[in-house]
Amino acid sequence: MNTKYTGTVKFFNETKGFGFIKHDDSSKETFVHANGLIDQIQADDRVEFEIVEGRKGMNAVKVTRID
Repeated sequence: MNTKYTGTVKFFNETKGFGFIKHDDSSKETFVHANGLIDQIQADDRVEFEIVEGRKGMNAVKVTRID
């Protein structure tokens, strides 16, 4: 069973294809790569996502915008 998290996109660089999401329930931030996106995102978007172990740490995946 995968846990879904919610947060706000702190930063996303479309050219380089990566950014960070700040979690709603803590001060934690998670790396996000363009490969993990379902919807296009930009700074200040509210999102829902899952977390998986990547090569260099935890990554947000299945990232979708929410209202």
